[in-house]
Amino acid sequence: MNKQQILIVDDEEINRLILDGMFDEDEYAKIEAANGQEAIDHIQNSQNIVLILLDIIMPVLDGFKVLEYMQEHALIDKIPVILITSETIGDSEDKAYSYGVADVIHKPFYPNIVKKRCKNIIGLYQNKHNMEVRLKEQEEAILAHQKEINDNNEFMIDALSSVIESRNAETGDHTKRIKSITRIMLKYLKKHFPRYGLTDMQMDMIARASVLHDIGKIGISDAILLKPGRLTDEEFEIMKKHTTIGCDILQKFYRNQASEFDRYCYEICRHHHERWDGGGYPDHLAGDDIPISAQIVAVADVYDALISPRVYKNSYTKEVAYDMIMNGKCGRFPPEILECFQYAKDELFSVTVEVNDMFNFS
Repeated sequence: MNKQQILIVDDEEINRLILDGMFDEDEYAKIEAANGQEAIDHIQNSQNIVLILLDIIMPVLDGFKVLEYMQEHALIDKIPVILITSETIGDSEDKAYSYGVADVIHKPFYPNIVKKRCKNIIGLYQNKHNMEVRLKEQEEAILAHQKEINDNNEFMIDALSSVIESRNAETGDHTKRIKSITRIMLKYLKKHFPRYGLTDMQMDMIARASVLHDIGKIGISDAILLKPGRLTDEEFEIMKKHTTIGCDILQKFYRNQASEFDRYCYEICRHHHERWDGGGYPDHLAGDDIPISAQIVAVADVYDALISPRVYKNSYTKEVAYDMIMNGKCGRFPPEILECFQYAKDELFSVTVEVNDMFNFS
């Protein structure tokens, strides 16, 4: 294993010899530089420097130029620097500390004191480095564990959504398309409407939560769910209950009420049929009272429903479905969400493949 290195930078050889003699050769390898440029060369070519003893006034490049180089290359927090100067305390010392040096020692110095201060600083920086390494390892372990949890949740969510789709006689890819459409529209919402403050993590959670929007249909009878014709008013009232049935299921399934992901699942499940003018259900919310997650999924759900065949209808083309939504034929949606729908039009058309009729409508 290579020894730890101490870089001694001073244009006066006698000072380098004094500083060199303070450190045990069995413990440290000592390298020397007579000016700032030589010091930078050593810094560039050495991998194990644990301390730099740096003079200020030197030919070619002075000590401050070395500090500038280290600051520009984010090295000042990794390699401690002790400035050794014959200048009186004042502006130069303030300037040195502004660069982030660990200590300033004035000439003439006492070797024993300098040695102890050097040892202490090396120890402090190594402890800091070791702690950063441990924290990084812990962070990676936590992220790996979280990924495993997310992957398991994703599997369970996908499995559950497949059960919902199989009961609803849908094409099998409805929830996957909802997730894709939601993710695309969220991208444009974040870009054009920063007031919502969406983060990448929140966007991912909303997209994943979107696949559970119709989980309540598990509680709707096949006679209504699979009816190959228009529902009666009474049947439609029962169908509308899938929003609240889904929330009851989610509240039993998710125990952590403070979870942001669980909140998105609940919001989307309950409110993805609300409309901007209050004409939706189940709570007749209007305007910004509708959670932004549900606003996005509402458009995604209607668009995919229009372009997909159902037991009670043929599919519309993407162009016709787009125009129906923009012209208010499927209820009123929030203006900002419709604007995102416009921005996303070409991308949505490219990722949502029209579904051929799966049923024989005669």
